[in-house]
Amino acid sequence: MKPAFSVIFFTTLSGAGYGMLFWLGLHYAWSPLPLSREFAAILFALALLLISIGLLSSLLHLGKPARAWRALSQWQSSWLSREGLLAMTSYAPAFGLMALIWLGALSLPAQALGALLALIALATVSATAMIYASLRTIPAWHDWRVLPVYLLYAVLSGGLLLMTLLSLTGWRPASAVLYVAAAGLIALTALKLSYWQALVTLEHTPEPASALGLAPGSVVHAFERPHTERSFITREMGFVLARKHARVLRLLAIVLSALLPLLALLISHRLAAPAGVLASAVLAMGLGAVLERWLFFAEARHVVMRYYP
Repeated sequence: MKPAFSVIFFTTLSGAGYGMLFWLGLHYAWSPLPLSREFAAILFALALLLISIGLLSSLLHLGKPARAWRALSQWQSSWLSREGLLAMTSYAPAFGLMALIWLGALSLPAQALGALLALIALATVSATAMIYASLRTIPAWHDWRVLPVYLLYAVLSGGLLLMTLLSLTGWRPASAVLYVAAAGLIALTALKLSYWQALVTLEHTPEPASALGLAPGSVVHAFERPHTERSFITREMGFVLARKHARVLRLLAIVLSALLPLLALLISHRLAAPAGVLASAVLAMGLGAVLERWLFFAEARHVVMRYYP
C-alpha cells in the first residue's frame, strides 16, 4: 500500500509517548522516582506532547478531519474507535498523576493512577496495532507478530528516551534495566526477521488464481485489465516496492532500530555520563522506527490487487 507519512509519524511519535507513559506509570505504581516535581512534570509533559503531535498528524490522513469525532461512535466493532477513545482517556490518569506528584501525595491513589496509566498506554498501542492486524484483506498485516512488534517499538523507544532524560540528572541505568532493554531489542529483531520471512511466502502466492478461489498452481490469464486508467485502488492499494530495495531497507531498519541501540546500551554501562550515548540510541531507534513503519505499509498489498495482472 502507499505509505502515508502522517500515519507513520503518528504511530512512531505517539508510540514513543505511550512508551514513556507506560514506564512512568509503572515506576510510580511500584516506587516513586527520586525526582523533583518540576522535572517529573517535564517528563509527563514531553510524553503527552509526543502523543498529541502524533494524534494531530493522524488527522491529516482523513478526507474530512472535521468529522473525525464520528469515528469514536463505533467502539463496539472498530479498533479505530477503540484506539481513539483509549487515547483520549489516557490524558485523565496522566494529568491526575502529575497533580498528585506536584502536591507530593505519593500514596495509594498515586500508585493506583500509575498502574492505570501504564495499562491504558499499553491498551492504546495495542488498539493501534489491531487496526492493521485485524484486516484479513491485507495478508501482510493479518499476522500475529504485528501486535508484539508495535508494543516493543513503543516501550523500547519510550524507555530509551526516558533513560536519556533521567541520565541528565546523574541517574545511571542499573544492570537489570540494561538486560531488560537488551532482551527487548533482541526480541524485536527476531520478530521482524520472522515477519519478513513470512512475507516471502505471501509473495509467492499465485495471486490471480487465489483471487478466484482456484487451487494453488492454477494459471490464470486476464483477458483485459479491470479498467484502463489509474484509479484510487491502483494508487493506494497497489504500491510496489522492488525486492532489491526492500532487502536494503530492511537491513537498515534493523541496524537502526535494534543493533545500534543495543551497542549504545553496552557502551553506556561503562560510562560515568551516558546521556550522549543514550541520546544517539534514541535518534537511531527513532529513524529505524520510521523506516520500519514505512516498510510496513509499502510491502503490504490489498487482496483486491490480485485481480490486476
